[in-house]
Amino acid sequence: MKVLVPVKRVVDYNVKVRVKSDGSGVDIANVKMSMNPFDEIALEEAMRLKEAGKVTEVVAVSCGVTQCQETLRTGMAIGADRGILVETAVELEPLAVAKLLKALADKEQPQLIILGKQAIDDDSNQTGQMLAALLGWPQATFASKVVLEDGKVSVTREVDGGLETLSLTLPAIITTDLRLNEPRYVTLPNIMKAKKKPLDVTKPEDLGVDVTPRLKTLKVVEPAKRSAGIKVPDVATLVAKLRNEAKVI
Repeated sequence: MKVLVPVKRVVDYNVKVRVKSDGSGVDIANVKMSMNPFDEIALEEAMRLKEAGKVTEVVAVSCGVTQCQETLRTGMAIGADRGILVETAVELEPLAVAKLLKALADKEQPQLIILGKQAIDDDSNQTGQMLAALLGWPQATFASKVVLEDGKVSVTREVDGGLETLSLTLPAIITTDLRLNEPRYVTLPNIMKAKKKPLDVTKPEDLGVDVTPRLKTLKVVEPAKRSAGIKVPDVATLVAKLRNEAKVI
């Protein structure tokens, strides 16, 4: 059984991002980049399924610039058997990524695709759902527990009212939530082994996918700075400020 795990190269979650002076986007020059944390969780879950004997091959996939090879090598150090990079300098939108992943799924024929529920840079939370629609596969989003057996996958997912358990017939798509697992640390021996694992590079044109952006970013601004809190002498003053200044009562 083959599992496909898409991984995205994003600004490291420990980095405080800065908006460019012209407001055209976020400054990523000389900024530490790493694998999207939700995708790390997806890859960890795929590895646990493989270690349990339920999966035979895990393939890490990334779409983007040449430097995404570093992210794929990290994925292979975690345990992925091989990597595929769809190389393009175009800024990819969720629909374009979903189309690229569909083309790869048609080619690779995986029985399961596990990906993070969202990326921490654009927070779109769209790629998994779009991919399921394009492939016509069943999907389970925000997974907090995955059980694979007898050609089906049982997924416990977090919803507003608590937990919901779904049973999907393979092939299927799962998007992972934070509480699914805790990714393992990458060891130096595995990093060295990852350098010898196969990494294929292809282009969107080779897959017959048009990745031309459909959206245009007009302006990016930082959130407004919060004003400092104040102390009030009594309840009457507090109520007056809430009513007249904050206008919340």
